[in-house]
Amino acid sequence: MGKITDRINTGEILVSDGAWGTFLHAKGLKPGECPELWNIERADDVFDIAKSYIDAGADMVETNSFGGNSFKLAHYGLGSRVSELNEAAAAISRRAAGEKIVLGSVGPTGKILMMGDVTEEELYNSFKEQVMALEKGGVDAIVVETMTDLDEARIAVKAARENTTREVICTMTFQKTPDGEYRSMMGISPTEMMAGLIPVGVDITGANCGNGIEGMIQIVNEIRKANSEIPVLIHANAGVPLYKDGITIFPENPVQTAGFVSDIIDAGVNIIGGCCGTTPEHIRQIVKVVRNS
Repeated sequence: MGKITDRINTGEILVSDGAWGTFLHAKGLKPGECPELWNIERADDVFDIAKSYIDAGADMVETNSFGGNSFKLAHYGLGSRVSELNEAAAAISRRAAGEKIVLGSVGPTGKILMMGDVTEEELYNSFKEQVMALEKGGVDAIVVETMTDLDEARIAVKAARENTTREVICTMTFQKTPDGEYRSMMGISPTEMMAGLIPVGVDITGANCGNGIEGMIQIVNEIRKANSEIPVLIHANAGVPLYKDGITIFPENPVQTAGFVSDIIDAGVNIIGGCCGTTPEHIRQIVKVVRNS
């Protein structure tokens, strides 16, 4: 299989998977229920989600471990089961992916360093426990994603870099400000993200969630101005979310999403996948464009 970065260096554009939460809820995950517990109690359903993206043509698939850190799991009384749940998540996606790539998903803890909720050491140890379990379960890379705090992102990348042998990806989430710039909820720009993550040894960077693929083009352009070499991954939502009658709707259909793929490749992206609201059909349409580009 080789390293992801080696494949990118040959000029290959890779396709990642789409939404997980959307699928889990469609399969019956209830509000307030722990998604990661399904890796033990409903493993077949988790496998089906991963396999659906592989069958759609994705080159890589994530793990059902986004909230698998000790802080998030403690909310469900599962703080002592971090290793078990993450290792199971990795093993399920590994089985679904076969020879394709598995990305171990690591999300934010929900704790804020600057508010004194947590220390850097506590964050590091939490991420360390999670990434080591994901590696043991068989992932090919760690993807630290949906980060808004650069300090937390850096700590997660360091934990993965220092405690696994896997490539490390990190993406942050940006929203468009009234003056047309993109910033994370904590005020970080894509340029600042690059300055903060490259020194801690990230292999691939980019953005996920928050925006549809059209909005991601500007983010990729800014990343590329800061660094023309590092591989870039984008996991975009199926359009900008709309709130209607108390429900979040993602308005972009698969053909609309695919219509922006050539433009984001031209901007300099190397891996394209989906986030909230995207389906296997979105990925199938992205694959069609990528394979013909």
